[in-house]
Amino acid sequence: MEEYAIEVNHLTKIYKLYHKQSDRIKEAFSIRKKCYHQDFYALKDVNFKVKRGEALGIVGKNGSGKSTILKIITGVLQQTEGEVKLNGRIAALLELGAGFNGEYNGFENIYLNGTIMGFTREEMEKKIPDIIEFADIGDFIYQPVKTYSSGMYVRLAFAIAIHVDPDILIIDEALSVGDIRFQRKCFRKIEEFKKTKTFILVSHDLSSITKFCDRAIWLNEGVMQSEGNPAEIAKEFRAYMIDAKFTSKADRGQMEKKTIGVELEAIPKDVDMMGDDKAEFLGLLCMDAEGNKISVADANSKIQLLFQAHIKEELTDAIVGFTFKDKLGTIIFQLNTFVMNKELHLEANKTYLFEFVFTLPKLVDGYYTISPAIASGSQAYHIQHCWIFDAMVIQVLNKRDINLEGYNYIDDAEFYILGD
Repeated sequence: MEEYAIEVNHLTKIYKLYHKQSDRIKEAFSIRKKCYHQDFYALKDVNFKVKRGEALGIVGKNGSGKSTILKIITGVLQQTEGEVKLNGRIAALLELGAGFNGEYNGFENIYLNGTIMGFTREEMEKKIPDIIEFADIGDFIYQPVKTYSSGMYVRLAFAIAIHVDPDILIIDEALSVGDIRFQRKCFRKIEEFKKTKTFILVSHDLSSITKFCDRAIWLNEGVMQSEGNPAEIAKEFRAYMIDAKFTSKADRGQMEKKTIGVELEAIPKDVDMMGDDKAEFLGLLCMDAEGNKISVADANSKIQLLFQAHIKEELTDAIVGFTFKDKLGTIIFQLNTFVMNKELHLEANKTYLFEFVFTLPKLVDGYYTISPAIASGSQAYHIQHCWIFDAMVIQVLNKRDINLEGYNYIDDAEFYILGD
């Protein structure tokens, strides 16, 4: 049996761009073979392999070539150069409704897709009850799919894809459409699927990439920038998207430890940081309501977070904040001075001590991480100066039973600058 389910070798896709339609005709009938177009590289010499049973994530900004590479793998597009080797039956969810005939009803499209996959009508009849049950679109199964909402398209397409027993499943952003319950249902199925099958996921949701994938690649303007651990690729891509510099633990030494009237913990050496280096975190601390240093907290208890930072250049419209994430990297909540309506003007060459005081929301027992950040601008448009990933780990252990229903609002937070 072949070790690899997918092999992509020197894959290149070039589109000819013409300034006007007449240039296309001129080029076609040019006796001297004069060129009237410009070459646009949607993909340029891309190489990677996917092992059987491996889950691969692909990240990149819009127009980076993610969808193009999936269309070539699935045979929808023809590459300009290079080759793709597939070992196994492939099923894909690309654009909404791809592979559907709008005039056919749901039943007829199930048979159509089954025929494309090489199944007989009798084989598909055995699969139909499971497909219909999973899609759960009711009587719309008897209606032409052109009347479907985008959510119904995804429900039926995903149900067909996972029930035709593919060796390779490819999903391109399709699950971003639809209600949250169906998304969770799909992800549970994906968890089950990836135990024995090969899986490729393209998504802007980096938490999905880090949670479901064993490996990730980052495409940018048709060129493969990086390949490796999904969490590391997500950090590099996130830093690139906010035009910040990503610094790994190997790129810097131990930060200097400073204190201002209170003993802070130095920033751990083995954490990752990104930003434009106009600010630098020096220390941090978590305390309970009485001012005692803690690493374990009780849900619904009052805590204090202290961050010490040195400001290297003057920051107008500064924002100081943090994210609170669970062990899978999912953000539980975020808090910053912008949403708290705190205006900050931080002077150059000064060291500040920032404090957030708030009640920890309802959380289940487990370990959580805190990532502090300093930026400037607004919530929607800002420049990141210093962001430390998972700088602090805190354990939540509930001393009493709590009601975990409801959303975790942080509505009692306070912010202070304690000293400089």
